[in-house]
Amino acid sequence: MPPDEEPHPPDEGVDEVGHTHANVAGGRLRAATFGAMDGLVTNISLVAGVGASGASGQTIILSGMSGLVAGAFSMALGEFTSVTTQNEQVDAEVLVERRELARHPKAELDELIELFVDLGMREETAAAAAAEIHLDSDKAVNLHLTHELGLDPDDQPSPMVAAVSSFVMFSLGAIIPLLTYLAGFESLTVALLVGAVGLLLAGGLASRFTSQPIWKGALRQLAFGAIAAGATYFVGYLIGVPATG
Repeated sequence: MPPDEEPHPPDEGVDEVGHTHANVAGGRLRAATFGAMDGLVTNISLVAGVGASGASGQTIILSGMSGLVAGAFSMALGEFTSVTTQNEQVDAEVLVERRELARHPKAELDELIELFVDLGMREETAAAAAAEIHLDSDKAVNLHLTHELGLDPDDQPSPMVAAVSSFVMFSLGAIIPLLTYLAGFESLTVALLVGAVGLLLAGGLASRFTSQPIWKGALRQLAFGAIAAGATYFVGYLIGVPATG
């Protein structure tokens, strides 16, 4: 051991030696990020379109809150269905692989040996390792699926976690463009500026979980929101609110 390297603590795993990995499993981060971004972009665009039409502040609040509720439920139900379907597909692949192991054990064993050899093992070592793994059918199925399809049956995201994360984060994102109107300050320009700040913060925060620079993530999300809001503003301006009286 080098003199400047501390001994590995006996009660800590590999992740604690020099670095740690973020938990990218479970569906929380993707659903939460997507929900917050979608909530922001959806309601900024909605406020821009309805506001550009000349509608009153009360109409903008009604439209925005309706968009918040409808969007949050739509996102949550969509995430739940999507993740559930994904998990069911993985379960179906487990059954397929389990049947293959039962019907063609020698072929599956040879396949795993070949995989280990491709990874750099000597053939004798690969054969011994594959044979030992195949003693436990569950471990054998999981390993075949992980290496053949990139699926891990023991690490599937939770549909409920994804749905709740999406619902909550969409609602939080969608409320931001409405804050000024809810506070009684009816200015479309200020509402859009507040929404722009929300896009910058959300984009920058999301980039903290990746290797992207914060400024890049923030500006990218602002650009996406500006495109959507600009298009909706243009539509609202063209249609307008019919004059009464």
